[in-house]
Order: sequence, then structure tokens, then C-alpha cells
Amino acid sequence: MQIVVNVDVDDLEKAIAFYTTALGLRLGRRLFEGTVAEMHGATSTIHLLSKPSGSTAVAKTALTREYERHWTPLHLDFAVDDVSAAVERAVRAGAKLEGAIQSFAWGRLAIMSDPFGHGFCVLQFLGNGYDDAA
Repeated sequence: MQIVVNVDVDDLEKAIAFYTTALGLRLGRRLFEGTVAEMHGATSTIHLLSKPSGSTAVAKTALTREYERHWTPLHLDFAVDDVSAAVERAVRAGAKLEGAIQSFAWGRLAIMSDPFGHGFCVLQFLGNGYDDAA
């Protein structure tokens, strides 16, 4: 099985700039007449999907896409070698750090949001990672 990650954004060029600068991803291909940017550099391909604010998110429902900060039970974690440097780079690129960097037995964690309101985490495994918490 392959996991394909899709992230809706209302400004594709701004999203490409953010994800390349903040997280070190690389633009692969543009698909579907330039409405999708395929980003490489993570263990899964991440597709940035151009979807206008206010557009219908699901057929036959009143749900619409909004890009203010929002909560969803699904988010992306980016494992990095140095969480402090990654946070600094992401903030410079337009991310928001949503609290202090936290330390745990398994490593360090920063909770953040991108310029499109999506939450994500930057984490740094230490020692045996999650195995140290088990």
C-alpha cells in the first residue's frame, strides 16, 4: 500500500514556496493543468491541491474550504534531525509556532501551523524514539 498525502491550499505558488523553504521539500511535477504540485523529499509524496477558499469541500453538503487556522484530527508530522533549526526555518517561511518546543523521553516536538491554517508538527527523535516511551 502507498500513502498519498493531499493538502488543500488556496494559493498554489505560495504553498510551493512555503513547503520548499520551511520544510525542504522539492517541487516534482505540476499536474492537472497546474492545479496540483507534487512535492518530493519526504517518505511520502505530498500533493498541494489548488482549491479556492469558499469552494465546496464535499458534494451535497454545505461544508466549504476555509484557510483560517482550524483543527482537524488528522495532521502531518515531519521528523527532522534538529527541531530547533526546523522551527526557525518554518517560522521564517510563514509558519506559526503554537507553543514552546516540548521535550519527552522519545524526543522533542513543536506544534505549528502553516500559512493555510493546517496544523502540523515538527519532531526530533532522540535515543530509540518512541521505543523509549514504551
